Amino acid sequence: MTKRKGCRDWRWLALWWHHFFLLWSTIDGQTRYSIPEELKQGSVVGNLAKDLGLGLSDIFDRKLHVASDADKQYFSMDAGKGELVVNDRIDREALCGQSASCVLPLQVVVENPLQSHRIEVEIRDINDNAPSFLTQEINLKIPESVGPGRRFPLENAEDPDVGSNSLKTYTLSKNDHFSLKFKDTKSGKAVPELVLEKPLDREKNAFHQLLLTALDGGTPVTSGTCKITITVLDNNDNFPVFSENEYKVVLKENITTGTFLVKLTATDADDGLNGEVRYSFGSRTPDSVLSTFAINVETGEIILKGPLDYESNKYYLIDITAKDRGVPEMEGHSRVQLDIEDINDNAPEIVLTSGPSPVPEDARSGTVVALISARDLDSGENGKVTLHLSKNSPFALKPSFSNNYELITSGSLDRERSSEYNIEIKATDSGSPPLSSKKIIPVTITDVNDNAPVFTQKTYNVYLKENGVPGSILYSVSASDLDFGENAKVSYSILDSKVQDVSVSSYVYINSDNGSIYSMHSFDYEKLKVFQIQVQAKDQGSPSLSSNATVHVFILDQNDNAPAVIYPSSAAMGSLSHQRMPRSAKAGHLVTKVTAVDADSGHNAWISYRLAEATDASLFTVNLYTGEVRTKRAVSEQDDSSQRLLIEIKDDGEPIQSSTVTVSIILEDSLHEPISDLRHKAAEPSKKTGRITLYLILSLASVSVLSLVTFLILAVKCIRNSRSSSTCCMRRTDSDNYKNPNRNLQIQLNTDGPIKYVEVLGGDMLSQSQSFRSCMSPMSEYSDFTLIKPSSTTDFKEVISVLDASLPDSTWTFEINITYCDVLFLFNTHRFVV
Repeated sequence: MTKRKGCRDWRWLALWWHHFFLLWSTIDGQTRYSIPEELKQGSVVGNLAKDLGLGLSDIFDRKLHVASDADKQYFSMDAGKGELVVNDRIDREALCGQSASCVLPLQVVVENPLQSHRIEVEIRDINDNAPSFLTQEINLKIPESVGPGRRFPLENAEDPDVGSNSLKTYTLSKNDHFSLKFKDTKSGKAVPELVLEKPLDREKNAFHQLLLTALDGGTPVTSGTCKITITVLDNNDNFPVFSENEYKVVLKENITTGTFLVKLTATDADDGLNGEVRYSFGSRTPDSVLSTFAINVETGEIILKGPLDYESNKYYLIDITAKDRGVPEMEGHSRVQLDIEDINDNAPEIVLTSGPSPVPEDARSGTVVALISARDLDSGENGKVTLHLSKNSPFALKPSFSNNYELITSGSLDRERSSEYNIEIKATDSGSPPLSSKKIIPVTITDVNDNAPVFTQKTYNVYLKENGVPGSILYSVSASDLDFGENAKVSYSILDSKVQDVSVSSYVYINSDNGSIYSMHSFDYEKLKVFQIQVQAKDQGSPSLSSNATVHVFILDQNDNAPAVIYPSSAAMGSLSHQRMPRSAKAGHLVTKVTAVDADSGHNAWISYRLAEATDASLFTVNLYTGEVRTKRAVSEQDDSSQRLLIEIKDDGEPIQSSTVTVSIILEDSLHEPISDLRHKAAEPSKKTGRITLYLILSLASVSVLSLVTFLILAVKCIRNSRSSSTCCMRRTDSDNYKNPNRNLQIQLNTDGPIKYVEVLGGDMLSQSQSFRSCMSPMSEYSDFTLIKPSSTTDFKEVISVLDASLPDSTWTFEINITYCDVLFLFNTHRFVV
């Protein structure tokens, strides 16, 4: 024992010497290291990071780790140095048994992106095992009558080491009667045999003690010994002899227990009891054989007692002894080699080496998702494994090396369509019949910001009453984003634009979280009728994506303006209007005309006139719609020469707004009609008015044809509507059955900007034929007018369709003056959005 300990210490020194001369090589792009077994924990195998072309930062950033096919993790990474180090005790004999080559395959996995590298570590054998015998003592009984040359088989020694470190030879202690020789077997191993050199004499020496030594070829040489005790017997001089020195049988691993395997035959030349043979397993038969096989002592038949497993034991070597019943007992020896034949009794196994890693939806085709290996405990064709992937998935399997595969993307991914895939992988071996297994690998698709927010509408129309409370909510827009997490969080903002040369942010603001738009002050329809807001919805992704929507805000008119008198001009300025009328005036004589406008719109701007008070109510009447003051009867001599009229002007809004005007009329015996004077005044030539009048006459002449066409189209449309219903687009005439038009309309189509609208401009100065003889009021000077520029070319069909859709369901009469003057009168405005 002292000698063996000293040899082991020497071997450790040799082991450390080998440690400093580790072998490293690269074969066909594959990294391979070579180390001796039994290295201490923490011993360096090689600089793995350097050999793979990785920096030290990659070890942490890319989460480098080492995976092994073995049950234990024998190696690990020193992250600080990038070195592959020994993590656990490595016993070559435990890993590879008697195999001539012992290689541990490793997978080095790095992420971001996911990659795998195959490396191999060859485990070199050191002479760390001495040969040993199963038993420490062998007992042989040999009759003294046995002649020289007789051979007696001995027990083989076992040495787990391989190559030069394995069992090499045997030696026998010196003696006068026996020598040592070897017999080759079918398995290739040499079996030691004890050979009788000189006859034995029981009377001289009944016992012989020998020492058998087994030696290996390592440096230093190690050995194991076995003591041989020989008992010299008297009489019974014939041994049982087997028909074969070694029997060889091939068995399938799936045969059932109780199956007959082989029959052994041994004969003995003696007679009687000395010739009767009984069979048994050798005295040094291991328990694994005794539990698996049984032998019939009488017939020598071997039967299967327990199950066979090729993956556990590929063959059995069994020593058989045949003994006679003589005195002394004689025995013969033979050996049975049982080779187990593999069958396909193990289904393949799918092992996840790494992953699966979450995959961004914009990953390119070929991106590695997971590393997969397949293994089958069977051998040959039974152990060949093929992997198949389920169809209709954007993934594929790419073979890397041996039975290792990379699960990669093979098509485009869209998290919004499918955020997770359960990939079914099927492994099938090549056995007959083939066996298979399945594994489900869940792969999560991570979101990237590839979807911009989408508004529920491209445009929004908001109708807001004027004079609202500042800070009130106008509208709430909403946008959604198909992405996930931060990529789907939407914030709202208003893009800067101008409204009447003022930034739109001065009018409204928006809640960035919920898209609610609020007013910053009260709106006045008379100042601002419509404006638009560009709202942007932006997500929180990187880079962020956005989309825009347009909000059209229409200010709705409220009846907040009373009618304003613009004629007579003196009444408009707040003073009393004085008018003169001849006493010769007949019934229906036009005394004057009261004209008023309302800054409001629609019904709120519809004006009606009423005679509230009069000196003589029987003498005068006021037209409800035109404001014309006419005589109801002829003037008599009894009528006072001074008449005073209080005329009330009301709009059609809710609540009703009104104003009054007082007209004083002087009755005179002889007086030209005021209107004739005014006509004369308007027709007086002057440098300024003459030029304008010329332009107006030319303009009116140029569009007269267009006016006629427009009137005809409107008339046809009214007739068509009257056939389909009881209503028409003409306003009712008054109770006076007065045939003159009640309201003159001027139609203006605005096509500038993103909002297109029609303005209907109306208001009469006089209902006589001279009403629009020129583009100015016959009752006032230029300062009395409100002037606007006409818009660009009008699409008459569009105008008519808008008017037709917008007028009330009652009978109306219109005189439509489409004027291409440089200026237009603006009295009442009605706006229709196209």
